[in-house]
Amino acid sequence: MGKGVDMEWTSTPITTPITADLVRGALQLEETDRGLLPHRLPSAARVQSGDPGVLSAEAQAAGVRLVFRTAASTVELDTVRTARTYAEVPPRPDCAYDLLVDGELVAQTTQPEGDVIVTSFATGSVETRHGEAGTARFVGLPARDKVVELWLPWSEEVRLVELRTDAPIQPVPQGRRVWLHHGSSISQGSNADGPSSTWPALAARAGGVDLVNLGLSGNALLDPFTARAMRDTAADLVSVKIGINLVNHDLMRRRAFTPAVHGFLDTIRDGHPDAPLLVVSPLLCPMHEEVPGPGAFDPTALADGKVVFVSTGDPAEVATGKLTLQVIREELRSLVEQRSSAARAIHYLDGLQLYGEQDAAELPLPDNLHPDGEAHRRIAARFAASAFGPGRPFSQ
Repeated sequence: MGKGVDMEWTSTPITTPITADLVRGALQLEETDRGLLPHRLPSAARVQSGDPGVLSAEAQAAGVRLVFRTAASTVELDTVRTARTYAEVPPRPDCAYDLLVDGELVAQTTQPEGDVIVTSFATGSVETRHGEAGTARFVGLPARDKVVELWLPWSEEVRLVELRTDAPIQPVPQGRRVWLHHGSSISQGSNADGPSSTWPALAARAGGVDLVNLGLSGNALLDPFTARAMRDTAADLVSVKIGINLVNHDLMRRRAFTPAVHGFLDTIRDGHPDAPLLVVSPLLCPMHEEVPGPGAFDPTALADGKVVFVSTGDPAEVATGKLTLQVIREELRSLVEQRSSAARAIHYLDGLQLYGEQDAAELPLPDNLHPDGEAHRRIAARFAASAFGPGRPFSQ
């Protein structure tokens, strides 16, 4: 697996307009004065969100990719990216662009140009450092007819400026089942090794389906506008991973939680009455298993330039209705059992089957909250077996 390197074109490059038939995984494309911005929530949802965190997460290009057929050996994509970092800690590595040929990852590169938004934990100040467009370049691809997928960074906003190749390209008709998934930052990508190796991307490839990833970092909160976006998105398979953000934010109590899940699922069902619907409970997160939220940054770790999360809740308050991950799993299991009696295609998957106590011992969460790249691969393999395997909810 190589990185794109700078070299001269051996023939006159062909510029192809970036149009909707080349873009997968976005619900809407916005024309801006700096390029085409993919959105993972439609404008109606963005208007109703009322939260900068939602707007930031949905504009990050998790699961968004360009897909086309070509004999090109060189592919260039000009983009204006927007990365986010914190003043008190070292910046995260630039998120990668992955290039797949006929479903196999063959190259990965980064594009460090563009804007950077710097937030201070201490003061709350936000500084935007503006930059120019840059180029993600891939060379040495097999000069034969092939399907190319260019996956965009999962943790950055990416404005698409220009696509160049050394051979013509054609859109690829949609011929596979579409899997629509919603979850938290772990579904969006967290600490994955690249945009095509987040656990949903890997599971989709294993299942032979086309992914629409509505993982919204910090914002899997049963928002009605998200449910409506899912209702209105064409899909053959639907899954929702619910829990961790509700505890992180200490957003609601047990009394409100279960009716809110019912309402969220009812809205999805309005648009997908017969599609298999998989409800996934939280992965193991030791700090929130028995201790409610809210979650917070560990000030001691911040002093050392590291981001580590801690829970600040009081376990005694669980008795009065505060949510923990254990409580949420109990409620979701019971809710799905109740709804399955109506003979609809709804299923439950315990998140502990994807990442549990033994996994935490072998592959601990680096920041106490998010899995690393190896854990993403393990979660993906287990989800693929549990969802797409023979006789499973998403089997063909």
